[in-house]
Amino acid sequence: MTDSAQAKRSGLALSVGALGVVFGDIGTSPIYALRECFSPAHGVPAANENVVGIVSLLIWSLSLVVCVKYLGIVLRADNKGEGGILALVALVARRLPKGSARRASFLAVLGILGAALLLSDGMITPAVSVLSAIEGLEVITPRFGPYIVPLSLLVLVALFPAQHRGTAKVGGIFGPIISIWFLTIGALGLTAIARSPGILAALNPLEAAGFVVRNGRLSFGVLGSVFLALTGAEVLYADLGHFGAAPIRRSWFCLVYPALLLSYVGQGAFLLAHPGEVENLFFRLAPAWAHYPLVILATAATIIASQAVISGAFSLAHQAVQLGFWPRIHVRHTSSRTIGQVYVPMVNATLLLGTVGLVLAFKSSSRLSNAYGIAVSATMLMTSCLMIVLARKAARVSLWIVVPVGILFLLMDLSFFLSNAVKIVSGGWIVVAFAAALFILMKTWMDGRKLFSRKIEAFRIDPETFGASLALNPPHLVPGTAVFLTADPKGIPKALLHNLKHNKILHEMTIVLSVQTVDEPRIDESARIAARGSAGGLWFVVMRFGYSETPDVPKALKGLRIPGFAHDDMKTSYFLGRESITVGRKDGMAHWRKRLFAFLFENAVNPTEFYRLPIDSVVSLGSRTEL
Repeated sequence: MTDSAQAKRSGLALSVGALGVVFGDIGTSPIYALRECFSPAHGVPAANENVVGIVSLLIWSLSLVVCVKYLGIVLRADNKGEGGILALVALVARRLPKGSARRASFLAVLGILGAALLLSDGMITPAVSVLSAIEGLEVITPRFGPYIVPLSLLVLVALFPAQHRGTAKVGGIFGPIISIWFLTIGALGLTAIARSPGILAALNPLEAAGFVVRNGRLSFGVLGSVFLALTGAEVLYADLGHFGAAPIRRSWFCLVYPALLLSYVGQGAFLLAHPGEVENLFFRLAPAWAHYPLVILATAATIIASQAVISGAFSLAHQAVQLGFWPRIHVRHTSSRTIGQVYVPMVNATLLLGTVGLVLAFKSSSRLSNAYGIAVSATMLMTSCLMIVLARKAARVSLWIVVPVGILFLLMDLSFFLSNAVKIVSGGWIVVAFAAALFILMKTWMDGRKLFSRKIEAFRIDPETFGASLALNPPHLVPGTAVFLTADPKGIPKALLHNLKHNKILHEMTIVLSVQTVDEPRIDESARIAARGSAGGLWFVVMRFGYSETPDVPKALKGLRIPGFAHDDMKTSYFLGRESITVGRKDGMAHWRKRLFAFLFENAVNPTEFYRLPIDSVVSLGSRTEL
């Protein structure tokens, strides 16, 4: 096979894979989006002019937000191939002037807020997607009504425990199934359009504008339901690192976009002919004999959509830990080839409980849609703001381009956010409360780490002073290598001081190691380690990892090149400071936040496991710090 043919084959595989992972969420929106636009709560009847106007809104919202904003503009903002709100924050932060502490802190808060919002979205998406698919059984016969919730719970309870297997083992079948899904919904829509071609008037953007003008305040509520068609758009950017921009764009324009347009326009065509049949609108496009197969296919598609969102939540949680927004947690890599495929048990359990709780509380996708969209619309608004800053700071795009384009998308995003914000009183408060709780936890952890670092620095002993004391009282040297892990690369670790005080020895090779996470997804091995010698024969080593990597200290030490050092697992001991925190004076942070930080600190995963240290070679020495 030639290089050209192999590249084409690889590109095709990535495009098919992108269908299953990237477009699962946005691809299942036709099941409920247009139906919710005609919810009785909005007070907009399914009259012909309203149907044409709302379908036009859907068409042009998809075209402007997804085609132009995300695929045309946002996907260009990749952080060494990685995308998502945290990658975008890191890109902007890197271009801030040195010493801009306030701006850097503000960007960190934006990153935390974005992560909290997207994690809350990972809880609600599986619930609304699976419920809406199973509800298709009611089109066959209303007798299925009492079984909708139990069947939905059965699917969800089976979905989450299977996450530990990883998406790598089942990813091969995702793309083909979603391909069948898009071909099916496109064909159903095309058939309906052929019966009522008058719906094609919706292709005129003036119909969307006319609907808004005619309905005034009522159209504002409808916008919140129109946004349901866009809820997977942020995933396009978040999954950039898995597939690359070209396969995502290719899959969208060749299959996904045409199929979605045909589905929404087809549903509009059906409504023109049957204005009273809004309930389960999507499933009514299919003939009676196809209802069972369509429900099965829709359920499979929503499971895949849920899988993609859940996997995204795992990756986001992993990045949050690496960037210092969350305490160390158990992270398992489910693929030896793909760095982004991880499983996070704590996140999985939280999402399972939250999703099951939402299904039991709301019991229908229509009610649950009242809580849907707030998190994603807020994240989209943040993305637009950051992209405007990045366009000026990095790309140096002319103000004549940035201003009009920025105003257009800010107005759209702000309209969608405000229209979703009114859902807070009708169920959206659950998502807001969950996101707020996550934000408080992450902000407390970030602030607590800063306060803790300041307390440690206050008692720092600099290497020169320590080296001078060793020269006056040389300790006994023992063979082997001692690695002292510390968060402060400029001082002597407490563990080293305690070891010297109690055991009166130093190893022939003593390394003070600081592990740091940078605002890049991955680090080249050639730039992984920096080392400098110090008085007293100590070596200070800084080991850097990207926020998408998992630190493996023993493996990285094999690349350390300093005189007299040859890494040997059997002759290397790792010394860790086992810190305990006491809450003291009321300075730096509120008392309750200090207690919360202390709780998170005490329950973080042990550094031995997090840094993949050999447990038989680890020595822990305790100390206490007062906040």
